[in-house]
Amino acid sequence: MTGLSSDPLEALRLVPGATRPRRLRRTAGLRDLVRETTLAPDDLVHPLFVVPGAGVRSPVASMPGVDQLSVDLLGAEARELAALGIKAVLLFGIPSEKDPVGLESHAEDGVAQQAIRALKDGRPELVVMTDVCLCEYTDHGHCGLVGPDGEVLNDETLEVLGRIAVSHGDAGADVVAPSGMIDGMVGAIRAALDGDGLERVAILSYAVKYASAFYAPFREAAKGTPAFGDRRSHQMDPGNAREALREAALDVEQGADALMVKPALGYLDVVRSVRDRFPELPLAAYNVSGEYAMVKAAGANDWLDERAVVLEVLTGIRRAGADLVVTYHAKDAASWLQGRA
Repeated sequence: MTGLSSDPLEALRLVPGATRPRRLRRTAGLRDLVRETTLAPDDLVHPLFVVPGAGVRSPVASMPGVDQLSVDLLGAEARELAALGIKAVLLFGIPSEKDPVGLESHAEDGVAQQAIRALKDGRPELVVMTDVCLCEYTDHGHCGLVGPDGEVLNDETLEVLGRIAVSHGDAGADVVAPSGMIDGMVGAIRAALDGDGLERVAILSYAVKYASAFYAPFREAAKGTPAFGDRRSHQMDPGNAREALREAALDVEQGADALMVKPALGYLDVVRSVRDRFPELPLAAYNVSGEYAMVKAAGANDWLDERAVVLEVLTGIRRAGADLVVTYHAKDAASWLQGRA
């Protein structure tokens, strides 16, 4: 037994000078100092659902904390966002009337166009991004014009998307965000904007948008549920990842200024792939309504710590490679990050 330690842990102890990663985790100050991925209010984009009328604040049942707002309330909303350090919104307009071709989508006095002006009047420095799609404006609820057989028409839709983008740019939008996954949409919108002297307006393309089951609460909020069929003919199959890089490359070639992946949590591998393939472009990820609703429901039942989970989720999306996160958690997260609650 001579020379053998009587301590059974002796052989497991690190030798002097050995690497100890825990040294840099020992205190909160050290952890803050070496954190690789940060999260701040100006990383977040707050979605807004705008409706006609006055004094309207209509809660969305499946998305606690999210409301449909009338245009007259947007000035105060913009000031609240500014106080929280949130610098951008993504605007969805819900019209008073819908029709087969979505006429209000590009009307000068449409609800989205009114909302853009109100937001810019309330906070000129606020970055106003707008959804460019037909699903909220058509009585059939699809992302483009529809043929007699119910098929979403691709090339015929492009001209309408260009009109929508121009109307948003004329109203003062900083960024237009086409979301329909219509082939050629970025090129058509870029040509329409430039042809109208709106070269300053940027395009954030929903370059990679999956036909996801996580959109259901959004369809209640935006009143855009398809009247028939589904969107699998144009949105991507959830099983495809390589196709995402092809879609993103096409949008880059057509002049996209930034790219988006939607949804976020189930597609973090895709976020990372797009980031690695296109490091030169800003990348957004959309933390969608179903992802939001799950966390809110679990938090309401005390099944998890909502604040801790939200900040972890948003940090994870940023860590995967997103520069911007579009999220319904934006106001709560910004408040927590600022130490207000």
